[in-house]
Amino acid sequence: MSTATTTEPTTTASTAYAPAADRLGAVLASREQPPRPSAWSASLTFGWRTMLKIKHVPEQMFDVTAFPIMMVLMFTYLFGGALAGSVTEYLQFLLPGIMVTSVIMITMYTGMGVNIDIEKGVFDRFRTLPVWRPAALVGALFGDVFRYVTAAVVILVVGLILGFRPDGGVLGVLLGIVLLVGFSFAFSWIWTMFGLLLRSEKSVMGVSMMVLFPLTFLSNVFVEPETMPAWLRVFTEVNPITHLVAAVRGLMAGSPDGGEIVWVLVAAGVIIAVFGTLTMRLYNRK
Repeated sequence: MSTATTTEPTTTASTAYAPAADRLGAVLASREQPPRPSAWSASLTFGWRTMLKIKHVPEQMFDVTAFPIMMVLMFTYLFGGALAGSVTEYLQFLLPGIMVTSVIMITMYTGMGVNIDIEKGVFDRFRTLPVWRPAALVGALFGDVFRYVTAAVVILVVGLILGFRPDGGVLGVLLGIVLLVGFSFAFSWIWTMFGLLLRSEKSVMGVSMMVLFPLTFLSNVFVEPETMPAWLRVFTEVNPITHLVAAVRGLMAGSPDGGEIVWVLVAAGVIIAVFGTLTMRLYNRK
């Protein structure tokens, strides 16, 4: 009796877990495999993921709305009378520089976002997907382009309200913003690399601020380099932010400087080539 009782559950269990041949065939039926997404499609998908983050945490837009407005108002009324004798006159010189400063400052958040995703293990899941390997990083940068454009437009609107009148017209302004956003996209690769290299988002922010403050303030954003001491002017003249501000300022003023524009485009290409390569090497080894 005890033997029969012991044997019966074993037989029942084995029967219950044995899949029928027709069911197994239906599950494993070969179907046409969907095509692998292109690099562009995968990058746009990850870019949309970044946009969804903004949707669910709208406070992220504070740094591209309130912060640029504060920058324009503070520096215009703080330095306008002292440096140019007129707030409106100084605004014509200052606004393109403040636009560059604000957008370049925002680029550090790309590295911070990448670092947070790594700490949460999100990128480990992304690397298991059958997509173009850099898509997750490129998509994050694509999503941040929206933030750059928003910051630039906010500053432009505030400037127009305060009296900024670009002689370059609509075309000059648009070309200036496109050049700025393109360079910022390239510049973001630097912070993406640090986001992979450093251990915490606070470390990424600390390193970013340590680099960005000298670059943005020791430039031609607020005053012409000719008014600076000779030793400081040497740094200012090789500062990439100085060339970017000069190029954007020239486009908006209706007197584009071809040399400065070419310098910015070449610098952006070099940054992507160098830091993009280093970033992907770190990403594959992470």
